[in-house]
Amino acid sequence: MKLPWILAFALVTGLALPMASKAQPTHSSAPLTFGVLKVRSAVATAQYWNPILRHISQKSGVPLKLRLAKSNADHAAMIIRGELDFIYSYYQFAPGNDAAGYLAIVRPVEAPMYSQIIVPATAPHQSLDQLRGHAVAFVSRGAFAGYLAPMDALQRAGITVEPHFAGTLESALGQMVSGRVQAAAVNSLIAQNYAARKKIVYRVLWSSEEYPALPVSVHPAVPQDSVAAVRAAFLQMADDPQGQRILADSAPLFGAQALHGFTAASDNDYGQMRRFHRQRKELRNIP
Repeated sequence: MKLPWILAFALVTGLALPMASKAQPTHSSAPLTFGVLKVRSAVATAQYWNPILRHISQKSGVPLKLRLAKSNADHAAMIIRGELDFIYSYYQFAPGNDAAGYLAIVRPVEAPMYSQIIVPATAPHQSLDQLRGHAVAFVSRGAFAGYLAPMDALQRAGITVEPHFAGTLESALGQMVSGRVQAAAVNSLIAQNYAARKKIVYRVLWSSEEYPALPVSVHPAVPQDSVAAVRAAFLQMADDPQGQRILADSAPLFGAQALHGFTAASDNDYGQMRRFHRQRKELRNIP
């Protein structure tokens, strides 16, 4: 059943996210924005992140407010303009997006991510070459795992496909499951969680090298005491009883195992992603 529009609006805009009651005097009373790359619907993203951000706000004394863009292209534009204080994203590593200076501070404790091209287990396709001329679901033109990496692999192999842009990773998976497309380009972690939740089985036709999980990064204009407080709250979340409950309650929303909290991260952890962007074959003649 769909949520009433006013509830959905409150979830997405973060109106249900209160400011920390014990804000430290060194921090601004105005909420700092926390932009999240949408891999699922806006409502599902808000249901997942609002409890986490509420906890981080309370523990750090730095009020945070979820901010979602209408599309991943808009999300990238907000990063380029430096409109977001904190982000949970890969988009800052792309050429042209990195000038804003966002720096990674933490990332979830989870398995490495792979970009993959997958098909249903019942599909006849056994290799990438068999997708030639077929419909493949991608996320958007700026998505790393959901477009750039897999399209680069297809082009290097000389394979032309019919791209369908779904907007989010879960929408791309849904198009594959429904039969609208023959394959989907995905983030391996999202695909695994989706398959567990929907009880589907798929076959991997191509997989990239491994990449670390999406980081939480911060804009250089955010005061360092606020950055330190937010970073510490994320790192300590799994050791806090309230934080443990929030992590445990959030995981089933996406069919995932209980989250194990967050670990320290730095831009050095994402060197191979920057290297991919530097070495990537220029994408030409893409429909």
